[in-house]
Amino acid sequence: MQAVHNIAEICARHGITDVVLSPGSRSAPLTLAFARHPGLKVRVVPDERAAAFIGLGIAQAQRRAVALVCTSGTAGLNYAPAVAEAFFQRIPLVVFTADRPPEWIDQLDGQTIRQRNLYGAHAKGEFEFPVDTTHADAKWHAARIVNEAINLAQAAPAGPVQVNVPLREPFYPKAGEEIQYEQDVKITLEATPEPVLPTIEAAAFLGEIEAAKKVLVVAGQHPANPEVQATLVAFATAVGAVVVGDTIANLLPLGDLVIGQQDVFLAGMTKEAREELRPDLLITYGQSLISKSLKLFLRDAAPAAHWHILAHGEAADTFRSLTRVIRVEPAGFFHQLSVLKTGEGITTGGSNPPFSANQPTSTERGLSSNSVGSADAQGHTGSSPSGPTVTWQQANAAAVEFLMKFFAAETQPFNEFSAFRQVLTTLPFYAALHLANSMAVRYANILGLPKDREIEVFANRGTSGIDGCTSTAVGAALAQPERPVVLLTGDVAFFYDRNAFWHNYPTPHLRVVLFNNHGGGIFRLIDGPRQQPELEEFFETRQLLTAENTAKDFNLRYFPVSSFKELQAALPVFFAAETGAAILEVFTDSKTNAAFFEEYRSAVKAAFS
Repeated sequence: MQAVHNIAEICARHGITDVVLSPGSRSAPLTLAFARHPGLKVRVVPDERAAAFIGLGIAQAQRRAVALVCTSGTAGLNYAPAVAEAFFQRIPLVVFTADRPPEWIDQLDGQTIRQRNLYGAHAKGEFEFPVDTTHADAKWHAARIVNEAINLAQAAPAGPVQVNVPLREPFYPKAGEEIQYEQDVKITLEATPEPVLPTIEAAAFLGEIEAAKKVLVVAGQHPANPEVQATLVAFATAVGAVVVGDTIANLLPLGDLVIGQQDVFLAGMTKEAREELRPDLLITYGQSLISKSLKLFLRDAAPAAHWHILAHGEAADTFRSLTRVIRVEPAGFFHQLSVLKTGEGITTGGSNPPFSANQPTSTERGLSSNSVGSADAQGHTGSSPSGPTVTWQQANAAAVEFLMKFFAAETQPFNEFSAFRQVLTTLPFYAALHLANSMAVRYANILGLPKDREIEVFANRGTSGIDGCTSTAVGAALAQPERPVVLLTGDVAFFYDRNAFWHNYPTPHLRVVLFNNHGGGIFRLIDGPRQQPELEEFFETRQLLTAENTAKDFNLRYFPVSSFKELQAALPVFFAAETGAAILEVFTDSKTNAAFFEEYRSAVKAAFS
């Protein structure tokens, strides 16, 4: 078992500090090797599906690889949703799946399936650990495999890898027998060079940018990165570009300098108004977008040129207009071109300049009554084809004004959209905000977030599934125990992933806000299912669960609310540091939610058409 024990030492030497394992017998040699290693923090999560997403959440928060360990059979299959999410989010996971030795595969032995290449196209690679490592060459081979797997997981673009480890009995050391970690174990480290644009190529790019009349930068999902933020500001200021980003682009510190309300105004704009916003040159970076309105706009816009900045990996042609992939990190691209344009370096201090020399002032953003953005008391605006040209900044300012007036109405019924907005305004400073899939991530993208609280946004938008949203947030709370971690989620996603709490580790700063409309309420809000007579039974799938028993089971404080007054009273106590891990359950009616959201959509159409 020495080669198996050395796996833990190799992981530690590569900088892996966190291991999430689920108990099992076949995996015992791996479990003991990791559990007894002094340089590793090992957490036990019984449910493999939750365990894998918790590992993903830890890797997200710490921005380094996490190891997963499970026993043989279907245990490894339960990792698959998180492995797929990690693959598309480019998060490094090193998955060790214990296995039966090869002679017992397909021989009707217990807990035995075909585990080789278990995750197929959703893992960066698969490695088969040698079943017999008594020979020196086999032992060298075993160490080489683990080094290669870890390096592959961490190499750009990062992602999950599987190491399948066939094990024969006996699994357990004798009483008093110590596990030894060889200090001369083979370690192979790999450094990834950062690509830099040749000066002549950067100059050519700058020439094309200067020739374009309208330059639009669209940021997809991206981790919070001060360097990207600073260089993006400098670039957009230098070349007069407009920058658009969803909440998951993590451009919040740039405030009004980023267009963030596109989900509002693009949903209601006429084709003629959208034409005013069409770019000649589209520059994108990052991964997926939340905003369907923005995606449809960009596909319809068909810019003459579309550049995607991506240092490593495959580039997606999401908007059907891709003309060039630029192999450099976004911060490097924006830095090189802004310096080339201005001859000045980039700093992150001081106030941020406007993006464009033509950007309207705060006075000019207050639009006249015959242009998009002049809202009445009900949040409605007027427009006229003969009005002034609509800019991104004008439309964004109008959307901000529209939202303020629309939600200011005192007659609105208690509904999840308004309640969601109320929660967003009270988020704690420096929070790691996790947005569950379905309506939570969409509401946040429509409404926007507080701009002065240094909030970092996370969402499982690689596959956009509901299956591990809670577990991912729990992983973040375990990885950064002193940081506020807030999960905003719906009832279906929450109850689907209740085993996220099935572990023995404290998460004192975890706060879960559960919007419970007793079913898949999103299906009442989207065209298609909401028009079908089978809506309630086969799409919305009504359920009567509450989180009260879950809170009791896992020793979480519980706050149920069902009115604006109750919510307002509960939020300060719920978010207080001394409260501890807690669930705030917001009860709403699905039909009321749907009616209010339809009222919102009608108001948007009236305001921006």
